[in-house]
Amino acid sequence: MSLHPRHHLHDIPFPQEAPLSHLAGNLVATAAAHPDRTAIKLDDLSLTWSQLHERAARAAGALRAAGVEPGDRVALILPNVPAYPVLYFGALLAGAIVVPMNPLLKANEVEYYFTDSGAKVALVWEEFVPEAAKAGERTGTRVVTSGVLGPSDEDLPPGTAITEPTPREADDTAVILYTSGTTGRPKGAELTHRNLDLNSLRSAETIMGMTTEDVIMGCLPLFHVFGLTCGLNAATQVGATLTLIPRFDPAKALEVIERDTVTIFEGVPTMYAAMLHNPAVETTDKSSLRVCISGGSALPGDTLRAFEATFGCRLLEGYGLSETSPVASFNLPDRASKPGTIGVTIPGCEMKLIDVAGNDVPAGGGIGEIAIRGDNIMKGYWGKPEETATAIPDGWFRSGDLATVDEEGFYTIVDRKKDMIIRGGMNVYPREVEEVLYAHPDILEAAVVGVPDEMMGEEVGAAVVLRTGTETTLADVQAYVKENLAAYKYPRRIWQLGELPKGPTGKILRREVHAPQEG
Repeated sequence: MSLHPRHHLHDIPFPQEAPLSHLAGNLVATAAAHPDRTAIKLDDLSLTWSQLHERAARAAGALRAAGVEPGDRVALILPNVPAYPVLYFGALLAGAIVVPMNPLLKANEVEYYFTDSGAKVALVWEEFVPEAAKAGERTGTRVVTSGVLGPSDEDLPPGTAITEPTPREADDTAVILYTSGTTGRPKGAELTHRNLDLNSLRSAETIMGMTTEDVIMGCLPLFHVFGLTCGLNAATQVGATLTLIPRFDPAKALEVIERDTVTIFEGVPTMYAAMLHNPAVETTDKSSLRVCISGGSALPGDTLRAFEATFGCRLLEGYGLSETSPVASFNLPDRASKPGTIGVTIPGCEMKLIDVAGNDVPAGGGIGEIAIRGDNIMKGYWGKPEETATAIPDGWFRSGDLATVDEEGFYTIVDRKKDMIIRGGMNVYPREVEEVLYAHPDILEAAVVGVPDEMMGEEVGAAVVLRTGTETTLADVQAYVKENLAAYKYPRRIWQLGELPKGPTGKILRREVHAPQEG
């Protein structure tokens, strides 16, 4: 179904799902309907839906015995291993609020998350316990070590299993997801049971056409909203299989696609590029793949076209944020994609563009900031009412992303408001420059950033990763972009790196790209 940006919620016949009042109810229902189907795989280790439910129920009972009451916060500091879904659903069954955390955080960062969320218990992968324990000593958070299937009875003594969800309301907070904190300290987006239930359902049905027969590749971190909603929660909605990789590696991903006959791959652009350029792509059986979805950052058009040609499947690009549960728009499978766009709004969600004064920008009317409202919008930032009011002043969430929209309702991201470069009074959007760089056959990765300049205010700079063995020089790259971009847009400074800094999902972090000192 295609939605025009000027439609309003009351005009659109959205599916009238009766959302469960409890996200863990999906696990209970799927375990009853498909008890013997494989739920989670990690190489030779697997859990059926009934086994996942049983282990989660035991974890819920143990958490209750440890003093966790409904509404208490439980932190998860784990890689993509079966313990993650066990403990995620265990905490939800106990009525707790889950606080997913990046396992690579250091003690002072963990301390901030523990303090801000008020986490009572943290369930932590053994390798990461030392950092978490330092933070726990300072905050009073109980740190519990977890193995591949969860904590041992010694680390978290058993209680009475909780097999049915502890009563919670649909608009109660289920998960607190901390934003990346590009400005200031990270903020915890409160996502409700209803937010996550409906967004994962629409992701499964509307975007991926997911069924019990599907096998989903779980490369995306489950502590990130993309992997959590479109991977774990969506698989649980329909009883599909989620096959996990603790840390993304292109050769391993290709191996698992063939071994487990993966039908749905979910990733960020750098993952698709890495698989395309891996030598094993030539010999891997990729025929099982049906659909792939991309989000997190802009997918270069050349990468999309090359991937679809090489892998023989649809690659759909979409858009969302932690604050939107995350999916807000997507190129949908039942209509032609528009490469380079983030598609149209999904059911239950509205998007529009606004100018700096808050006025609507019409289709074809130029660049505006994306504003979003619908049943996917967070309840607010945990403990930060002023920041919440700034982000959602009138029921519309201000995304901070700049975009255009065409007459068919397809949105195209231009850039982050904060990433825009102003060169001599002219606006330069890094993504536009990056698209040109990615079209060069010898450039594997690129990030365009503003570089302080006395005369122009800001100059356009570009960090690039070149293909191994190439004879292309940086001078060649500069000549290429100069030929393909307006004079005020092409990078005056270009430097080469072995790799670009990336976040936990593999998303390139522009804010950590800095021009080398001259001279």
